[in-house]
Formats: sequence, C-alpha cells, structure tokens
Amino acid sequence: MAKPGLLVVLSGPSGVGKGTVCKALLEKDPQLVLSVSKTTRKPRPGEKEGLNYYFVSKEEFEEAILAQDFLEYAEVYGHYYGTPRQKVEKMLQQGRNVILEIDPQGALQVMKAYPQGVFIFLLPPSAADLRSRIILRGTEDQESLQKRLAAAAQEVAQAEKYNYVVVNDRIEAACERIYAIIQAEMLKVSRNKELLQAFAKEVGG
Repeated sequence: MAKPGLLVVLSGPSGVGKGTVCKALLEKDPQLVLSVSKTTRKPRPGEKEGLNYYFVSKEEFEEAILAQDFLEYAEVYGHYYGTPRQKVEKMLQQGRNVILEIDPQGALQVMKAYPQGVFIFLLPPSAADLRSRIILRGTEDQESLQKRLAAAAQEVAQAEKYNYVVVNDRIEAACERIYAIIQAEMLKVSRNKELLQAFAKEVGG
C-alpha cells in the first residue's frame, strides 16, 4: 500500500499570484497534482473547464453542499468555490502529493478537516504591490476592487495560523521556497515511521 501523499494548501489574498506560482510549481515538481475546484462564477478570459475550475450553476453547487461532497467550500465575493472531497482523498491514498490553490476562507476549513496538511500562505512584497496587481488584472469593477482590497487585510491577519509564509517577490524564487518546504515535509520522521521501523527490524534481525 502506497504511503499517503501530502496535501499542500497554497493560499493568500486575491491578486497575490497564487495561480502563477502554482503553475510554476507543477512544472518543477512532477510529483504534485493540482486539485481542480468547482465554482459558480463565470470563466475569465483564457480559463478552461476542468483545467482551471469546474464551472457549475449555483443550484448544482448547493446540491453538492447538502451531499457533503466538498473538503471545503466558501462564498467569496458573491460566488461559491469548493474542493471536491472524493477526488482529493483518492489521490492522497494513491500516494500522490496534492496541491490546493484556494482562498484563506477555504484554507481555514481544510485545517480543521485535514490538520496533517501543509499550509503555506503566499504574501506579496508589499501592500502597494498587491493593490497594483489587482488593478492591473482589469477583471474587477470599482466596487469589487474595493471589496478585494478590504478583504486582503483581513486575510493577511490569518497568516499566523499557517505552517509557512512565503513572499512572492519573484515567481521562480517563491517556487523554489515552496518546493523546499515540500521536500522537507516528505522527509519528516512522522511521515516515515514505517520505513524506520522496517529498517530497525532488519538490522536487529
């Protein structure tokens, strides 16, 4: 039976670059597999069904909530987002390392449901940088922009609940830091007890 994989949760305020860093990390580490979330919001330009998100209706999403089909879900800026529970659990049981790219509200739920996960909070280099990133995306009207900026301060305040914090000053550097965290987590004694026990038994043979 394969050793259970790591559940890596990458989170942070909107506009911090979670998606870009996550993409770079997946290219660097072939052992990682991305968990694709469901959402009720409309696709943004360039987003693809089943690759970025599963785009569903509000009614379909709420039916899945009642059926307890989500590892976590949240309503953010008027839209639902959720992580399909069964798909994640199946990949972990197969020994795959799974990464969730989710907002802080969802990450806090995962901490309760799966506390053995690895929780990483991604920070921008500065508050001014975060504001400019959100504006340059050009996907928000003025009201949505103000909501995102106001929520960002509250989200950053939750960072102390995570295991690690990584500053996204450069994509490549942030990716390297996260990769190092994953490698270290895989080498923890607590995740390798069976290996140690088998080795001790063989030596004492």
